[in-house]
Order: sequence, then structure tokens, then C-alpha cells
Amino acid sequence: MSAHPPAPRAVLDGIPAYVPKPPQPPATGTSYRLFLNENPCPPLPSALAAVSRAAQRTNLYPGIFPEELTDALARRLDVPLSHVVTGPGSVGIYQQIGQAMLSPGDEVVYAWPSFEAYPIVVRMAGAVPVEVPLSDAAHDLEAMAAAITPRTAMVLLCEPNNPTGTAVGAAELKRFLDRVPEHVTVVLDEAYFEFHRGPDAPDGVELHRDRPNLVVLRTFSKAYGLAGLRVGYGVAHPRIAEALRKCAVPCGVSRIAEQAALAALDAEDELFRQVAGITAERERLRAALGAQGWTLPPSETNFLWLPLGEDAGPVAAALERAGLLVRAFPGAGLRITVGAPEANDLLIATLEGLRSGR
Repeated sequence: MSAHPPAPRAVLDGIPAYVPKPPQPPATGTSYRLFLNENPCPPLPSALAAVSRAAQRTNLYPGIFPEELTDALARRLDVPLSHVVTGPGSVGIYQQIGQAMLSPGDEVVYAWPSFEAYPIVVRMAGAVPVEVPLSDAAHDLEAMAAAITPRTAMVLLCEPNNPTGTAVGAAELKRFLDRVPEHVTVVLDEAYFEFHRGPDAPDGVELHRDRPNLVVLRTFSKAYGLAGLRVGYGVAHPRIAEALRKCAVPCGVSRIAEQAALAALDAEDELFRQVAGITAERERLRAALGAQGWTLPPSETNFLWLPLGEDAGPVAAALERAGLLVRAFPGAGLRITVGAPEANDLLIATLEGLRSGR
């Protein structure tokens, strides 16, 4: 009998935790979660009602795939049903993409810092990450195009980018996509699509129509306020979409999540009023912090990026002591979710105190 217990795959030794150290709320007093880009508004009333109705059937398995939601999305996006994929949040679809589209040794190009799931998904598949530094907190598409080699199997692109909130815009994105070889899969992450409403905002679903190598991901976790229910979706041409469905966890989207998402889709006027309120708070917060002397790039999301370099850790710790839990990227900066007005007011006051105390 062997004296050694079973060992996990060696590749896991090099895979980082999704969030290395979640911030801890203070022992006493109120704390605000500004580190996961959650929607500060409660779910829409119609979505809550749908949750209540669907919860009465939790003794039954949901469908293998959420067919009612898939059909609604196909009609809403004006795409064939065969193009729609779903998963437990868009991050669940990333895992399907890694399983379906990557082989050991493949190179995957993505900007950095960007979505924290990227190095995890890539290394889990045994593929090789090729990280391209941001330029002025935004994707450097020229450098990313130059990083594509014959070994490149995939490009991951977050528009707008998480954690910096910056966007490259439709024109630059189209030029980049036209430079990517047809055999290279491009995954365009539009998790913050509903917040990016400017005239140059791209629409990945439209871009995918004549680009068979493009996969577009969106989610109900951010603008729709359903993060706790875990439901995301993607659009891809049939060959890729079918492969992703083969790798999906059966019944991976619960009936509760499906019914809440359907209700939220039917209440988009109300949803976009919420989005407008969050966007207004974002701009109020950015203006106030800018007036204090902090430098923040423009954001097209529900969060702000505070580039602090080596000061990121100490400032995050000071905010944590004040009850403000933000996401620190050591040596780079802080990602701060736009919270409720009272949380934003506390953030403004706390950062003003830190600024004046320097």
C-alpha cells in the first residue's frame, strides 16, 4: 500500500485564489461591501415575486438547460436559439470555455490587470497565460495584437475592463477583431454592458454576427441585481455554442434564477432607471474624489479604479477600519464599487481625511 495520499494536479499549485484575502468587516459598527461590484439596489419587485413563486418548486430539479430563458434571450437579442448558452454567472461559462476550447500548451492573450478569473481558467486548462500590461489603465490593443503568435488559441477581452472600468470603444475594438486570425477564439466579456451607454459603446452581439470566432458573455449579476442567483449567458456561433453546452453542469442554472432573470428582462425600463441612478452616483463620487486630488480614470461600469501603486494596501486597510470594504490589487490600485449614497458619502469623507493626513 502506498504511503502517500492522493495528490491534486500539480497545475493547481500555480493557480491563484479568486480573491486572495477578502476584506473583513470591523468588529463593531456598520460596514459596506464595495469589493464585489454588487448592485446596491435590491432586486426589482417583479424579480422578487418570481423568486417567491419559483421557490415553491425547489423540491424539483430545474431543466437541464434553462430553456425558457434561452428562448427569451434569443428573441430579445435577435439571434438563433442555437447561438445562446447559459451558465451559473458568466464565470461559469468561462469554465465551460476553458474545458471546450483550450488544450495544454495553448497560449491565451489577455490584458492585465483584468478579470481575475482569467489566469485561473487558463492555467486550469493547462494553457499558457500571455499577460499584456494595460496602457493608461486601458487595454493596449496594439500590444495585444502583437502578442498573438502561431501558438495563440484564444484572446480574452473585458470591455469595459474590470478592475479599471475603462473602455476602448467600438471603433478600436472592431479594428482589433479584424486583426485577430480567424482560428483564434476571442471571448468578449460584456459583464458591464448595461452601464456602457455612450455613442462609441460596442455591442458584442452585433459584432458576433459575422465573426464565427467571437464569443460574447453577459450576466444578470451586475445591472440586473441578481448576483446571488448566479445566472449568466453568452452568444456564439453554433459549433462553439454546442461545445460549451456539452461542458455545462446539468441543471446549472436554478429555476429560481431563471424565473428572476425572465422577470428582470421584462422590467428593463425600471432596470435602466436604476442604472441611471448608479451611474449618477459614480460620477458624483468620481468628481468629489477628483476634487480632493485623487486621480481616477473615466469609468463605464458600476465601480471606480483608484491607481495607488504601493499605497494600495495601506489605503485599503485604512478604509477597512472605517467600515469600507474595497478590493485591493497590491502594488496597483483599489477597485471601489459604487454603493448606496451613505456608503459613498463615507468613502468621500474617509479618503478626504487620508488625503489631508498625508
